Amino acid sequence: MSPQKVSRENHPFRYERIAAEVMRLIEQGAYQPGERIPSVREMSKQQGASVSAVLQAYMQLENLGAIEARPQSGYYVRHASDTEFPEPESSSPGLDPSHVNLHDLMMMAMRDSLNPSLVQLGAAMPNLELLPTERIDRIMASLARSTERVSHHYEIPPGLEDLRVQIARRAVMNGCQITPNDVVITSGGVEGIHLCLYAVCNPGDIVAIESPMYFGTLQLLEVHNLRALEIPTNPREGISLEALQFAIEHNPIKAVLTISNFNNPLGSCMPDEKKRELVSMLARYEIPLIDNDVSSEIYFSEKRPMVTKAFDQKGLVLQCSSFSKDISPSMRVGWVSPGRYKNTIEWLKFTTSAATARLPQMAIAQFLETGGYDHQLRRIRREYANNVAMLSQAVMRSFPSGTRVTRPTGGFVLWVQLPERVDSLEVYALALKNNITITPGYLFSPSNQFPNFIRLNAAVWNYPIERAVRRLGELVAESAG
Repeated sequence: MSPQKVSRENHPFRYERIAAEVMRLIEQGAYQPGERIPSVREMSKQQGASVSAVLQAYMQLENLGAIEARPQSGYYVRHASDTEFPEPESSSPGLDPSHVNLHDLMMMAMRDSLNPSLVQLGAAMPNLELLPTERIDRIMASLARSTERVSHHYEIPPGLEDLRVQIARRAVMNGCQITPNDVVITSGGVEGIHLCLYAVCNPGDIVAIESPMYFGTLQLLEVHNLRALEIPTNPREGISLEALQFAIEHNPIKAVLTISNFNNPLGSCMPDEKKRELVSMLARYEIPLIDNDVSSEIYFSEKRPMVTKAFDQKGLVLQCSSFSKDISPSMRVGWVSPGRYKNTIEWLKFTTSAATARLPQMAIAQFLETGGYDHQLRRIRREYANNVAMLSQAVMRSFPSGTRVTRPTGGFVLWVQLPERVDSLEVYALALKNNITITPGYLFSPSNQFPNFIRLNAAVWNYPIERAVRRLGELVAESAG
């Protein structure tokens, strides 16, 4: 396959200019097929650009088929005969809402994710070695000593003011005009979505969702006895606004639930203008939008994507997030900016769990205030961009023909479509026998839309992971016959 051209006209981003320059050198023969190109750090110094900009440029060139990543070695110019897997097509779920009944399968998959004897390719857990655990532990120990009993008080809703100030400041920097009074602290992002569903829906209501959708969110719909109406979703640009418009016109939809920035499992990121259109459409119908924004800080390009909340004029967007993916999943500190539903969310938070633990809130607030968070984010963006590229290339090398792979530009999960006759539950069982765990596609749809899909976690990349992916490719090939 011959690489596509990279236009050198009108590059708005630095990474696009770098990609165009490397492509020019490849076209002119400076780098021959099979030859190694400069490493990310070398190119960063040559171009005077950030490491994340070079990583994004190299990912663009990978997507175009110009170069490939080789584990523990670097990036190489691809031979014209090399092939790569296409992306999955947009999903095409049915037109009717469905009840959710996935808890047994989900609990089985979650139990496997806690088994230390398995190679963990399933659960979307962050890389614990990349988290600032030592820094957070020191901050918490210092706060516990200096504040004595204060850190043990209830921090009733809306939560610690210092933390809400830091969240609001970061939101304003990212183009979202909210104040500390617009934020309610929750016990993780899951509780935030749980409270939002309580606030805007009643049992039996219909909630429109992206398809596929993170199974933890589907479980919340099941708990609330809500019906899920799956909307076609593109692996690059997210939910189809045309299909959503049709669904609204033909169903009494009470809420829309999305992960507009780096959907789990797709990795899709809705363009900012499309977010504006989505918010405007729902405002016309007075339909609330619950947007899970937990991964938007883990982007691989030079610019952070905007949030849907930035376009909210009527208080209908309930933005949920947490610090579980980039600081610590065990601290259980999340937040929601619920717009017109703030008073209801505060009351529901108090009646559900009274308060989020105060000491973790204090520690995260100090971590954000002292600049440690920005350093942490730069580090994990670089590492996760590299790990996603490595895992993607390993899948392309090891899996059989007929496989399709997403091209995420943020987060750390990969959505893999297996050949049509392969059943992901069968692969799941075979993988367990080989001490590997994956997440089968059945978990991401209440109507079994993805039987031949699997989700893989790219947070960690090392030799055992590479070897497990190679073995997994063999198992998929066996299952495909």
